[in-house]
Amino acid sequence: MSYLKIWIHLVWTTKNREPFLQTHEIRQKVFQHIRENAQKKGIYVDFINGYRDHVHCLISLGSGQTIDKIVMLLKGESSFWVNKNIFSHNKFEWQSDYFALSVSESVLVRTRNYIKNQEAHHAKKDFEFEYQQFAKVFDIEGLG
Repeated sequence: MSYLKIWIHLVWTTKNREPFLQTHEIRQKVFQHIRENAQKKGIYVDFINGYRDHVHCLISLGSGQTIDKIVMLLKGESSFWVNKNIFSHNKFEWQSDYFALSVSESVLVRTRNYIKNQEAHHAKKDFEFEYQQFAKVFDIEGLG
């Protein structure tokens, strides 16, 4: 029997970084829906959280799954759901881009805590600054 355990930290933003996910209540509804939808599609979401304009999602990649396909399934269905169930005045969309970083077993707890504490984290620094730091630390060309 094959064994696969590949941890991925996914991050994606709202279209034009609009703060559609303004309240804690809205964020929790959206994140819970993403988690439930992922489970139905056989995508293992270990942890999900975010802030007003972005989502952090820790997943374990399953056999036959690709990052692109998982992101497409999570973002596509959730934007449809948000438009149908939460927002009625403005069309909700995710930005087409995302980034994905592999996560070592040795930093899983730290990654979960980082994702868990997004509200407190962004009280100290905005997402744009953080985004640029990711690009620099992980040497990602064209990020930001």
